[in-house]
Amino acid sequence: MFTGIITDIGVVKSLTQRGDLTARIGTSYDPDGIALGASIACDGVCLTVTAKGQGDDMAWFDVDISAETVSKTAVGAWVVGRRLNLERALKLGDELGGHIVSGHVDGVAEVIAMADEGDSTRVTLRAPDDLARYIAPKGSVALNGTSLTVNEVSGTDFGINFIPHTKEATTWGDAAVGDRINLEIDTLARYVARLGEWQAASA
Repeated sequence: MFTGIITDIGVVKSLTQRGDLTARIGTSYDPDGIALGASIACDGVCLTVTAKGQGDDMAWFDVDISAETVSKTAVGAWVVGRRLNLERALKLGDELGGHIVSGHVDGVAEVIAMADEGDSTRVTLRAPDDLARYIAPKGSVALNGTSLTVNEVSGTDFGINFIPHTKEATTWGDAAVGDRINLEIDTLARYVARLGEWQAASA
């Protein structure tokens, strides 16, 4: 379980395909504080640490990524040198500054427009048809693991505003039109929609 508050920007150090895809991710996290088997959200994808260590320039941890995960997320676009939003799993007593995020990506959105508004950047994304109904104005979404508030919705398109702090503290300062983005809808929105479907079916 996560909150969508990014605590480190990692970098893909290597990608190895042997059965599953193994990624080595450089991090500023202290490797002594990472347990093997721990969950770390990498660009919003909950992945399990299988190895860890200290390199010459930075610490690192390894994760194995199944073909299913690659097919359902934007992990297929990862290349060596890519920066990733990282978040450690939520601990009991931690501040819940974002919203409840599971790290189970629902689909992939696409950045279709960007425009600067003062020091902030307005980004418009297009959601998959089957997920758009879960996205509401002033509701929450997790995009590449970042907890964000939706500004407006038009069909399958929705807008997000990125303030300077968010662009500096996450990889959103690197965003470009055409980027594929891991999208996790708000769990509450999913259950509200499911309840509405159940009520309609039983009416």
